[in-house]
Amino acid sequence: MAPFALPAALAPFLAATAEEGHDFVPHLAWVAPFVAMLLAIAVLPLAAPHWWHSNRNRFLVALGCGLPVFGLFALNGDWHTIGHTAHEYVSFLVLLAALYTASGGIVLRGDLKATPVVNTTFLLIGAVLASFMGTTGAAMLLIRPLIKTNSERRYNVHTVVFFIFAVCNVGGLLTPLGDPPLFLGYLRGVPFGWTFGLLPVWGFTVGAILAVYLVLDTVLYRCEDRSDLRADATQIEPLSFKGMGNFCFLGGIVAAVAFLTPGNVAKWLGTTETAPLPMFGRDLLLVLIATGAYLTTKPAYRKENEFTWEPILEVAALFFGIFLSMMAAIKLLRVHGSELGVDTPVEFFWVTGTLSAFLDNAPTYVVFFETASSLPARAVDTMVVSGGAIGIPLLTSISLGAVFMGAMSYIGNAPNFMVKAIAEQRKIKMPSFFGYLLYSMVFLLPIFFLVTQIFL
Repeated sequence: MAPFALPAALAPFLAATAEEGHDFVPHLAWVAPFVAMLLAIAVLPLAAPHWWHSNRNRFLVALGCGLPVFGLFALNGDWHTIGHTAHEYVSFLVLLAALYTASGGIVLRGDLKATPVVNTTFLLIGAVLASFMGTTGAAMLLIRPLIKTNSERRYNVHTVVFFIFAVCNVGGLLTPLGDPPLFLGYLRGVPFGWTFGLLPVWGFTVGAILAVYLVLDTVLYRCEDRSDLRADATQIEPLSFKGMGNFCFLGGIVAAVAFLTPGNVAKWLGTTETAPLPMFGRDLLLVLIATGAYLTTKPAYRKENEFTWEPILEVAALFFGIFLSMMAAIKLLRVHGSELGVDTPVEFFWVTGTLSAFLDNAPTYVVFFETASSLPARAVDTMVVSGGAIGIPLLTSISLGAVFMGAMSYIGNAPNFMVKAIAEQRKIKMPSFFGYLLYSMVFLLPIFFLVTQIFL
């Protein structure tokens, strides 16, 4: 006998349904909490910025959206999905925290002459670093010296905008460390080195963005007041690093993620991939590395970087709600994804990218990853991943769409807003939400159309 009877009106929504070998498939209505969570992330920073600024309130929203879905899966006894989701959430958060902690102890000081070539070099270095220390880490390392370098120039808003394009987003394409969507793909079985194969499209896109920036900055440099340029030329401080030991910790993080996969650890220990130690051994090592980075860095360096735990707490709160609420959407996509009508690389690129621009690129990536996994693919173009297989052309399109088009708006990727806030603290009048969107539509969309024509 069941422990309690479901009300008749709720039974269709709460009762387990078996479909095509799946023990439990939720009703379509259970996608609503996931949509609500994403809309909260998109709308509340604009509609109620003061209230949303509190991580306590963000966590309350996450609970409100995530716990009902958790209760649904618990009620139907799907503890496997709950456990898998919990492990993904912990691994995701641990990696971001480790990268943030190590990079937060590296101080880059200096004030160079703010010529177009110097600024473009800043963006290029940031785009390269983004793939190996994360878009957040690279952005936090370079944005302050870049702003200081350009502080004597009148025209500097475009430099911060293009920094968001190149460093906070596009540059993070080459490794799972670079951008959160790619790490979620890694957790789902995409090999660590697979993204290195995207180097040609990374090089083309970064190169195109930097070429456009160089032309734009050259034009604006010639419009600067001569007195401002003379002041810029006289206030020069060579670049210098402090906290260099943290680069070793960053190297340890890269090695841990690249080599300590559940399969490798299980093989070394002579156990199974599902055993607790292989599943959590890498996460524990990352915690130890991050702890070492924090304890061995002088507090003065973190103070100079204005290092706080607030950004990580924000990510922890928001993604708690995202991971829980998207369980229903993912399960539905595994069963019905092939019915959406999105089935070509170009379609996946633009649909994934469009949603990544206005929601958040990490959960958007997961949704379309699951959609693509539900589609048939030729054996030669297929990669085996957790829970099945995915067509490599579709995976490429989803990866490009999520990473690249996270740059289209302030809310597409977490570092975008962080850089905007730092710039505004330093009296740079950043564009409004729609003003930034105009920048991205004018400068990025033509490049993305070329990416579609050349690579997809």
